[in-house]
Amino acid sequence: MSTRRRILHVAAAAPGALAAPAVLRGAAAQEATFPNRPITIVNPYPPGGATDFGTRLLAARMEPELGQSIVVDSRPGAGTAVANAYVAGLRPDGYTLLMGTTSLAVLPALQPNVQPRDPQSAFTPIGTATRSPFILHVHPSVPARTTAELIAHAKANPGKLSWGSSGIGAINHMTLELFRSRAGIDVVHVPYRGGAPALLDIQAGRIHAMFAAVQEAIGSVRDGRTRAIAVTSASRIGVLPDLPPVAEALPGFETVFWQGLFGPAGLPAGVVSRLGAALRVATTDESVRARMAEQGIEAWPGDAELLRQTLARDTEMWGKIIREANIRVE
Repeated sequence: MSTRRRILHVAAAAPGALAAPAVLRGAAAQEATFPNRPITIVNPYPPGGATDFGTRLLAARMEPELGQSIVVDSRPGAGTAVANAYVAGLRPDGYTLLMGTTSLAVLPALQPNVQPRDPQSAFTPIGTATRSPFILHVHPSVPARTTAELIAHAKANPGKLSWGSSGIGAINHMTLELFRSRAGIDVVHVPYRGGAPALLDIQAGRIHAMFAAVQEAIGSVRDGRTRAIAVTSASRIGVLPDLPPVAEALPGFETVFWQGLFGPAGLPAGVVSRLGAALRVATTDESVRARMAEQGIEAWPGDAELLRQTLARDTEMWGKIIREANIRVE
């Protein structure tokens, strides 16, 4: 058999053997030139909220690092599931990303049939972005000024204290479930469609207490319509420096609403590295950090591995809480 015929014979028998190097060269070239067009970051919540605010701040700082514009596209719905499923189903080229949140760790146990069923395998972590604690605040009629006093009051009045949340499965609802499990209290959960109507009802005294985002609660606390008891972060926060952590009464207690940047599964390592480096520049920028701190948001620098570990840890923790409390979405 001639040399030419042997080459053709091998190519016919194993076409992938010749095609693979070309594919690899194409992928390497794509990574080397990334990005060469605008990037979209999908926000899973409505525009104007804390996630949208943080995402836009970071995107604006990432743009000069990447040499491309970044568009923030809000796709709210189904407790972030709409945005999650959209990005998970896209080509992993780095041009459409997800600003994923703590909800990625809650949904697998809360709504096991919602796509993607396993966010840990459906996405490629890129890097951490922000963390935001909750303020535990109460209506002024509640005779408690510390976490310990609030727990004692709830124990003395089992089933009588009403506790609002942004909705079943929302992170402030999960925080309540963790709190009442750790504190051993019996309270009535009152879910709302978002934080705004819950805030109105706690100000009016129709509910007694709730964990609320700093941005939602701070005005109400400062003008005396509600009383702040504690913050859910491990340490005090700059906008309310006198507010102690819940952990002073319940050692080890800490919950935050986090955000992190993800791409679809299979995102090339070179693209992850390029995006992650730009994100870390943004999260360590002092002007970005200062603007976030004004809203009670902490810029959270961290690499892909930290984000992967955070998602895995919180998926286990919130899954356990959801199963023990038998939480269901109707």
